[in-house]
Amino acid sequence: MSDYKRIAAAIGAARCDRRLFLKSTAGIVALGAAGALVTPKATAQTGLVALVHTQAAGDAGPVDSMISKLKLLAEERGLQTREVYAQDPATYETIFRTLGDAGAAVVISTFNEVAEPFKAVAPAYPDTKWIQLFGDPFDPPIPNVVTVSYDYYLGCYLSGIFAGHVSKTGKIGFIGGISIPPINADFNALKAGVLSVRPDATVTAAFAGSFQDPAKGQEIATQMFSDGIDYIQTDAAATDFGIITAANEAEGRMVSALDPAQFPLGPSSLISIVGLDFGVSLYNETQKALGSDWQGGTHVSTGIGTGVIDFILSPVFQEKGPADVIAKSKEVWPTIEKAKAGILDGSVKVPFNTVL
Repeated sequence: MSDYKRIAAAIGAARCDRRLFLKSTAGIVALGAAGALVTPKATAQTGLVALVHTQAAGDAGPVDSMISKLKLLAEERGLQTREVYAQDPATYETIFRTLGDAGAAVVISTFNEVAEPFKAVAPAYPDTKWIQLFGDPFDPPIPNVVTVSYDYYLGCYLSGIFAGHVSKTGKIGFIGGISIPPINADFNALKAGVLSVRPDATVTAAFAGSFQDPAKGQEIATQMFSDGIDYIQTDAAATDFGIITAANEAEGRMVSALDPAQFPLGPSSLISIVGLDFGVSLYNETQKALGSDWQGGTHVSTGIGTGVIDFILSPVFQEKGPADVIAKSKEVWPTIEKAKAGILDGSVKVPFNTVL
């Protein structure tokens, strides 16, 4: 077993009792929140638009971005909206049925874990439009469900090219939340990008086992940095907080994260992001769902050039990072732009490989 896996296992065991407690209380909290949705205003002409998020708010990333954009959309269109944190999978179906019974016009929910609850509930509420952000196509399709996937791996490929150029040690790391096919593909694309410009580099993956455990992220990242890795690409949502903290603990450590809100967290360590703007995606898909020409029973694949996914340098790092690294990043950037253009025109093929 690798050092990274031993660390993850040890910390996971230490938190077992806490997680069991949270799981036992989550259903009460979630059901209470969902029940509060049934208000007279929910049956207004515009209907209710609800976001059910399966990771906690306060992540300076996907969930905060989605909540922010839903509030913006509510202000722009005068919508009645609600956000519900569904912490316990055992409550998903009940929350979705409660929203359906409340006459929700649109229900948006997040990540792979809601696929089966959607399949169980959505057909019973044909007048509600259901959107799954970060999900695979349904087979067979459900007429009132749209699933949305993200070609995040393309941004990870660009991060790999960048890392191959700016790393001083030639040792690159990747920390994902959980080893699932799309995140495995993100690691493989990062590795492909690194090796395309630096064949002698090493690229190491580790998984925290959670998207909401900063302590575990920090422990794994600290071990990676201690082993000589000087650039880590994150793919772990709120677990990123710990990875960034580890990067801040010593000079010469670089991290590439997920969301622009994270830029101030590592002024001289967070050099870039593979941005996946879940908020923009939610905004776009909800706008479509509120339109008269919405097409249910479909799948949306979102990639580079859509305004949702991109590889971006941190403007904070460009002001406060080490001068030599800033200079190197500027020198390399035309290479990144060329690779991005190649992805868009099809001349650069990035493999989608889900096998570790």
